[in-house]
Parts: sequence; structure tokens; C-alpha cells
Amino acid sequence: MELTDSIKTMLIETAKALKGSARRLFMARTVKELGAGGQQRAARELGWGRMTIRKGLRELDSGLVCLDAFTLRGRKRAEDHLPNLLTDIHALVDRQSQTDPQFRTNRL
Repeated sequence: MELTDSIKTMLIETAKALKGSARRLFMARTVKELGAGGQQRAARELGWGRMTIRKGLRELDSGLVCLDAFTLRGRKRAEDHLPNLLTDIHALVDRQSQTDPQFRTNRL
């Protein structure tokens, strides 16, 4: 199958419009239509990631959808790393807070 510029543009724009499993399945079906060496050709000419294509091929063959774990990526919340953070902050601030709520005195 020959990939003309118009077909390449259409395939790239369609892949950008789709998200998640639907995008991977579209990529996998496209690679299967390209035939032998389609995965390398799609990666080179269309700019698709080979790992994404491989994951899509696995989903297409097995019929099971791989779930994306976006919430597991990135930095964890500070409370997860330091469970006593809130009580420590209160302990620091309480010693320095003013006892008179109307601020009539300078005493702590």
C-alpha cells in the first residue's frame, strides 16, 4: 500500500482526534493494512510511537482493553509522603499565633 501525502495527513489527523484505546486500535488496524514492516513504516512516516502501536496490536489481538493509569504518574501529594504534615504545621503556627483575637496586645 502506497502512502501519499494526503493519506498520511488524513491518518495523522485521525489519530490525533482519537484518544486512548480507540486511538491505539486505529493505529493497529492501520499497521495491519500496511502489511509486513508496517509497524516500522508507520513509526517512520507517520511519527507514531512503536510502543503505542505494539500495545494497540495486543489489544486488537486479545480483544481486551489496556487501562491507562494516568493517576499513578507524576508527583505524589505531600500528605502522602508526610502523613503528619498538618499536625506539624499546626504545632509550629500555634506557638507563634496571637492569643488576643482582636490584636490589642503584643503578647503571644
